[in-house]
Amino acid sequence: MPSFRMRVQTNPIYELKALCILMKERDLNIVVATVTVLLVMLSLLCTTSGSTTISNLHPLILIPGNGGNQLEARLTDQYKPSSFVCNTWYPLFKNKKGWFRLWFDSSVLLAPFTQCFAHRMTLHYHPQLDDYYNTPGVLTRVPRFGSTYSLRYLNPRLKHITEYMASLVDSLEQVGYIEGETLFGAPYDFRYGLAAPGHPSQVGSKFLNDLKNLVEEASISNGGKPVILISHSLGGLFVLQLLNRNPSSWRKKFIKHFIALSAPWGGAVDEMFTFASGNALGVPLVDPLLVRDEQRSSESNLWLLPNPNVFDPKNPLVITPNRSYSAHDMVDFLKDIGFPEGVYPYETRILPLIEKIEAPEVPVTCIIGTGVRTMENLFYRDGDFDQRPEINYGDGDGTVNLVSLLALQSQWKDEKNQYLKVVKIDGVSHTSILKDEVALDEIIGQ
Repeated sequence: MPSFRMRVQTNPIYELKALCILMKERDLNIVVATVTVLLVMLSLLCTTSGSTTISNLHPLILIPGNGGNQLEARLTDQYKPSSFVCNTWYPLFKNKKGWFRLWFDSSVLLAPFTQCFAHRMTLHYHPQLDDYYNTPGVLTRVPRFGSTYSLRYLNPRLKHITEYMASLVDSLEQVGYIEGETLFGAPYDFRYGLAAPGHPSQVGSKFLNDLKNLVEEASISNGGKPVILISHSLGGLFVLQLLNRNPSSWRKKFIKHFIALSAPWGGAVDEMFTFASGNALGVPLVDPLLVRDEQRSSESNLWLLPNPNVFDPKNPLVITPNRSYSAHDMVDFLKDIGFPEGVYPYETRILPLIEKIEAPEVPVTCIIGTGVRTMENLFYRDGDFDQRPEINYGDGDGTVNLVSLLALQSQWKDEKNQYLKVVKIDGVSHTSILKDEVALDEIIGQ
């Protein structure tokens, strides 16, 4: 059977149209695919950019100073009130378990309640146990350790007059820090201090251990990034002890930077005034003599007395008709003001602790206020420590003397492995450094 081939005739015009349609469909697919790729890349870029901003923030912990966070208390059956007014019914407002705000409570402004406050805040040194403890029947706690809650305001109901670190926290949040993720707080019972090695300090040592754990947890939860520590005032002394009581390997792994604000490295003359005559701390209507015994009982206040290794022994800090007292005469000073029970813990626990300010070999930046009138010499003309002295003022931040604020420069001048930067801000006081715009910019810039 003969074979044959069928030939199909096509129209060139239709072929051209079909070809154009195919090309348009292909080009459209290419365009769609290209746009899709670009959108995905843009999305990834935005996501990466956002995560880079967060990842560049090292976790940060705020450590307050003396009186720089809230304290709560609860009274037990062992509590013996100092007066009828101070009975267990006061204060009226407590939570279901009996806890109430001890610091700061506005009722302290009224004399009868000032005595209640002072009695409940008082610490007692036990010579046999070689440690401090609360007034019997008074339990205390620090609310929300790990959070900045209790150090933003000393009393959230009185924000305008009890703001502490709120402005600093707000500034940190504006640059991306997030509470509980990259931003943490380490409040503590500021009445307690630390002691030299070989002496127990149950409350202070527990705080250091809690702070160490917080540092490690903050680092681990942020991918192993080392932590920035920002302290104010007394908090700086605690941080330095934390660093020096842990091995170099721990410091290198977990600490990025230590920023100390208004740190009283060598104590302050203001503390001698507090021990001698009581200090109302600028709170109106409060009689300083009503809180003097409580302030003398504070372990941390002993720690803040002028350091004989920082203050010039030839410079009399307290002057009376009978004698003068330099930082080297603190034992006699404590006896002569009527506080001999402070001598033994000062000599055995404090002096060895402050003998040398050791360098931690991590980056340290000190930000301080200068040019503010600060107590430098106290003159008790009639020798009566119950009376307010005549005061000679010198340079400092209004609370801490300049020689103390700058102590690390002289103490560490020969330390080759220690980075130290000191930033001075003229006219900024001890506490306004936490809210002054120039100071906040400097802190955030570090």
